[in-house]
Amino acid sequence: MMDTLHYLFNGFGVALTATNLGVAALGALIGTIVGMLPGLGPINGVAILMPLAFALKLPPETALILLAAVYMGCEFGGRISSILLNVPGDAGAIMTAMDGYPMARQGLAGVALSISAWSSFIGSLVATTGIVLFAPLLARWALAFGPAEYFALMCFAFACITGLMGDAPMKAALAAVMGLSLSTVGLDSNSGVYRFTGGDVHLSDGIQFIVVVIGVFSISEILLMLEQHHSSDGIIKLTGRALFNLKEVAHTWWCTLRSAVVGFVVGVLPGAGATIASAMTYAMEKRIAGESGKFGEGDIRGVAAPEAANNASAAGSFVPMLTLGVPGSGTTAVMVGALSLYNITPGPALFQQNPNLVWGLIASMFVANVLLLFINIPMVGVFTRLLRTPNWLLVPGILAVSAVGVYSVHATTFDLMLMSAFGVIGFLLRKQGVPMAPLILGFVLGDMMEQNLRRALSITNGDPGILVESNISIGLWVAAIVMVTVPPLLRWRARRRARLAPAAG
Repeated sequence: MMDTLHYLFNGFGVALTATNLGVAALGALIGTIVGMLPGLGPINGVAILMPLAFALKLPPETALILLAAVYMGCEFGGRISSILLNVPGDAGAIMTAMDGYPMARQGLAGVALSISAWSSFIGSLVATTGIVLFAPLLARWALAFGPAEYFALMCFAFACITGLMGDAPMKAALAAVMGLSLSTVGLDSNSGVYRFTGGDVHLSDGIQFIVVVIGVFSISEILLMLEQHHSSDGIIKLTGRALFNLKEVAHTWWCTLRSAVVGFVVGVLPGAGATIASAMTYAMEKRIAGESGKFGEGDIRGVAAPEAANNASAAGSFVPMLTLGVPGSGTTAVMVGALSLYNITPGPALFQQNPNLVWGLIASMFVANVLLLFINIPMVGVFTRLLRTPNWLLVPGILAVSAVGVYSVHATTFDLMLMSAFGVIGFLLRKQGVPMAPLILGFVLGDMMEQNLRRALSITNGDPGILVESNISIGLWVAAIVMVTVPPLLRWRARRRARLAPAAG
């Protein structure tokens, strides 16, 4: 332990040099801006800056500090458009929109933004501390997860979100199935066969995430805004309070800590990512809150939990990268590529061969986390001013940003038409009370589920018994079944008691 503290102290010596501190501040600011733009996300932010860092001939530790700060900043920034516009900045911010946007509609946009920044800070702080204390141990634990365990984990994530969708679990399940179906469009990587493309070459690479998320969230939201404006309903109310108070911090404190721990553990698993972590913690907190919660209607815990989880997951993804050389997420995969430019190979030997790099990076994560809190909290007032924009300017502005984001992927008008189609479908589904979060979750996880299922079955030549072979898989399957069956049973029991109460009286 003393050796660890010694290395960490030396790491702060690296991170707090003038150059590295300035780079961390710049990366945090850029990351926040990139994160709040729908569709870009941390992978694009890091990928854009990686060649720039190398071209500027930055030392490897400085380059890695820059990219890590951008990554963390994107996770902070993704919540902004989710809360203000109901348009998730990335997949990890989907769950934040479920209560963040209702809070904004109730005049609590500033509170939602500030508590989400605080929860993000706590999530990253807990996870970075976890890296210092438990990185080697957790890396060995992550190796116990094979394709069967990952498939069970993703099924559990679905069970969490579909089993806790209030009085409409079937609608949530329908949305999840729709998302899974959309994820199968395109080239089958195993057989090389084009699936469900209708012979259209534009669908040969599948449907892009940004097209779906912008369509079902942004475009459908624009249609809902226009409908409400037409019917003279108010869109967003504003209040003078821009920051959370101590009562709200106390109300969300244990929720934030629980979600941070769960998010960190999920983030350690290579490929699991913030999407699963935020879905699991949102469902967990909704279950813990029980009747006292108003999740989906503007419960502050519904903002704090997923934000703490997805930021903790982002930090946790550095564990397998640094200790095993295995990227924990798509973003850390890009960072592994950045290290290769400097002829550095991440893995167990990295801690001995280049301790200044490793511990400087870990220390810089503490520093960047503090910088992000000080950048984001004062900016809450600036962000909430977006809500003062009149609808005649706000609606075309959202549409323009959405269209540019979608067009930038393949530079084709087909994606714009597909985005519009998804927008109309999303609008009609939302009018019928079908939630969009399970649809996006199904779309994001669908390909990973399919690939892990195929890998698991290929190991045993098609024997499905491998899916329930290990204790980890069995535990996840049992938990998934409980999450699917218990909430409906509890609701049925509550309705039955309500019917019997008048008769008893």
